[in-house]
Amino acid sequence: MLIYTFKRLVYVTPVALGVSLVCFMLVHLTPGDPLTAVLPSDATLELQEQMRAAYGFDKPLPVQYGLWLLKALQGDLGTSIATGRPVASEVARAVTNTLILSVTATLIGFAFGTFFGFVAGYFRGSWLDKLASAVAVLGVSVPHYWLGMVMVIIFSAQLGWLPPTGAGPNGSEAWWPDPEHLRYIILPALTMSVIPMGVIARTVRALVGDILNQEFVQALRAKGLGEYGVFRHVVMNAAPTALAVMGLQLGYLLGGSILIETVFSWPGTGFLLNAAIFQRDLPLLQGTILVLAMFFVFLNLLVDVTQTALDPRIVRE
Repeated sequence: MLIYTFKRLVYVTPVALGVSLVCFMLVHLTPGDPLTAVLPSDATLELQEQMRAAYGFDKPLPVQYGLWLLKALQGDLGTSIATGRPVASEVARAVTNTLILSVTATLIGFAFGTFFGFVAGYFRGSWLDKLASAVAVLGVSVPHYWLGMVMVIIFSAQLGWLPPTGAGPNGSEAWWPDPEHLRYIILPALTMSVIPMGVIARTVRALVGDILNQEFVQALRAKGLGEYGVFRHVVMNAAPTALAVMGLQLGYLLGGSILIETVFSWPGTGFLLNAAIFQRDLPLLQGTILVLAMFFVFLNLLVDVTQTALDPRIVRE
């Protein structure tokens, strides 16, 4: 297993380099001058050149990429054009908030999705199957930003039960696991959990239905094993794939949280990306995209290694 993990780490290295190159080039291919966000309209040519030199925009793109990658490997993601603060500190705070929100939403989605999936898989063709499948399809189909606005209208504007925006009281940008801050994460986490819940429910339903039709389940029942024992075997066989899907959904939520965080003003990477895009803040945009992309790459690695460790049927090459 250690050799397999080392090989996977070696395979990830060129993928990570390719991802960093794509992140760098896509940002630079967008039209517009990033310095227009901070320079006055009557800025002199000399001042413009000084600013370009200060941010390294006066060098050829290959040189810019090399210097940017070298600094990124040392933990230096540059300086934000809009705020003048280090990008690393801005991204670290935002990533922490996004991780808290995404992990919470994934766990909620996994819990409900697994429940609905097992119910639908065990009672295929019944009204329970149809109800659970309908909930799963609805979760995948409903636009989560629209659902977020509806939940704000119902639970904040009309009922007044939960706060509509922010991560904490008095505009706090740091979330803590206490009762006061817990109220602020309920609506965005529930909204984000709808899509992974639907995906996991449909996956588990297909897995359970397939496992129950296999011969070893019939053999277990023929030997007199009770339904609880059969259920344990079904769970053990379905767990690796279900966990892999959960890991991938967490990666998707990390990168696709921009709409939810904008709706709820949650101070995470999605909210930060939205601000960086409108302000044409290239260093902040590059740093945020790079960190999110690396999270997704290494999350895939973790899912791959975990799935292989849990399922002995997978060949470790």
